[in-house]
Amino acid sequence: QVQLAESGGGSVQAGGSLRLSCVAVSEYMFDRYCMGWFRQAPGKKREAVASIYVRGENTYYADSVKGRFTASLVNDKTTLYLQMNNLKPEDTAMYHCAAMIYCSDEYQTLWDEYRYWAKGTQVIVSS
Repeated sequence: QVQLAESGGGSVQAGGSLRLSCVAVSEYMFDRYCMGWFRQAPGKKREAVASIYVRGENTYYADSVKGRFTASLVNDKTTLYLQMNNLKPEDTAMYHCAAMIYCSDEYQTLWDEYRYWAKGTQVIVSS
């Protein structure tokens, strides 16, 4: 029902910046969805980085990225950006965009309910 495509990963030195993009395409119209960024480093569990509810005012951020990462929905709220500043080596991971199509402010942190996933884009931060 929803196809997601990411771009923007790459390699950067510590302190640098990257912007990830995720475009959502669907033949259906959804107006109560959430989109989020997740990451998984080798040997570690996947963690949620940021999420937004399309009708909400609050954006969730993991404590480890607060103040450094900014998520935003643009282009009629079909494109999700993740602006990553002051990157650290511990931010190195595969980053995935995901979507939950029946969502709310309360539900946006129900990570198991994100059923639509993009393939992932690699971010490498060197010290």
